[in-house]
Amino acid sequence: MTPRLREKYKNEIIKSLMSKLNLKNSNAVPKIEKIVINMGLGADALDKKKLETCVKDMAAITGQHPLVTRFKKSISNFKSRKGANAGLKVTLRNDRMYEFIDRMINIALPRVKDFRGLKDNSCDRFGNFSFGIKEHIIFPEINFDKVDRIRGLDVTIVTTSQSKEETISLLKEFNFPIVKSVEKKKKKIKKIPKKEEKQEEKEKNG
Repeated sequence: MTPRLREKYKNEIIKSLMSKLNLKNSNAVPKIEKIVINMGLGADALDKKKLETCVKDMAAITGQHPLVTRFKKSISNFKSRKGANAGLKVTLRNDRMYEFIDRMINIALPRVKDFRGLKDNSCDRFGNFSFGIKEHIIFPEINFDKVDRIRGLDVTIVTTSQSKEETISLLKEFNFPIVKSVEKKKKKIKKIPKKEEKQEEKEKNG
């Protein structure tokens, strides 16, 4: 059975984006190419039982068996050894990718406490949109009672878009809860000119 979002992209989103982005050819319309999900394990990656549990959780969340990633270099500060287990990685394409998006948007993300949306500055100029999920237990496939430790996930959505604007427009069509990021303005501290400082000192001293 074809995933709901795949049908939506084919029948609705392509037409909508052609109009919004002023594209004449449907092949030029940006699309989601793949989704890469990473789970860092730290010291737990060396524990076989914990690693097996994480593999099962990741497989349940994504519907695909994860790949165990390894450290490429030895870094003493991070207590990492070259070739040692680092974490888990899954790359989703086609039907599994659309199914994951559907579950993440409509079920998982709304379960995040005080969720305020995904910031639009999470998008880079290469058409990638990345964000972190602090608790993997927001996915309904995970049984909270059997979880030994709450872990985070890094999600990267790779698209064929040519700009940040195209990427945001594409993801919004899939109902990604994207919000504008608010830039914090730095308070400027007014410096008193040296001449004024000298005058103030003279007045104090009489």
